[in-house]
Amino acid sequence: MNLTTLALLVLTPLLVWRVYSRLKGAMARQRSIVSRHWTGLGVFAAMVLVPGSELLARPASLLWLAVGTVAGIGYGVWGLRLTRYEDTGQGYYFTPHQRLGVLIAMLFVARIMYIGVELYASQGSGTAPARFTDSPLTLLSLGLTAGYFGTYSAGLLRWRHKLKKAAGD
Repeated sequence: MNLTTLALLVLTPLLVWRVYSRLKGAMARQRSIVSRHWTGLGVFAAMVLVPGSELLARPASLLWLAVGTVAGIGYGVWGLRLTRYEDTGQGYYFTPHQRLGVLIAMLFVARIMYIGVELYASQGSGTAPARFTDSPLTLLSLGLTAGYFGTYSAGLLRWRHKLKKAAGD
């Protein structure tokens, strides 16, 4: 065991804790900003469409991405139902369900960290690293994350549209 491996073993729990605490803070009461919701919808849609376009020739892999996305959409709908919406004099606010959002995001972070460990372990072995889209588990977690947060962004846009429509009447 060399010094680099030892440093990674020590720093990994610190990294996990920092990511968790940042995600926990991000799942608190937030001001609803329509441009952020549009950006989120676009980014998370791209997270599914870009790998999906590469996977058209591999139906089994595309199926894993689709299953993850459908599950993420279901969790997103559930998360929107658990969200607290506020229309105050200072603006529009929402409070997402903290545990559900953190859980979905941490599953994806855990998968990315695992890929990093695999890359580090195969370093110098002469074997080519696997592509991101080669693992069904990676595609499942990617679809789950993108489906959840994309649906969440779309739901917030829908909520704001309803408020705008009600104000116009």
